[in-house]
Amino acid sequence: MKKAISKIIVGLSLVGLMVISGTALADAPPDPGGDPNGTGGGTPVGGSPVGSGLAILISLGIAYGGKKVYFLRKDK
Repeated sequence: MKKAISKIIVGLSLVGLMVISGTALADAPPDPGGDPNGTGGGTPVGGSPVGSGLAILISLGIAYGGKKVYFLRKDK
């Protein structure tokens, strides 16, 4: 019974993650602002993203899991 509930929770969380990420990526780009005539003189807007928070969370999760496994083996 616990396995079935955990599979349902994992499945629903993955579906929720896909919906949230799809919604976040579907936003329109921001208004560049500045002079609408295009004569220049404005500051550049936008840029590339620094990184993904998901990659940071995954790496922290792997590090935490590795620490737990290390201490479990060390205690035995």
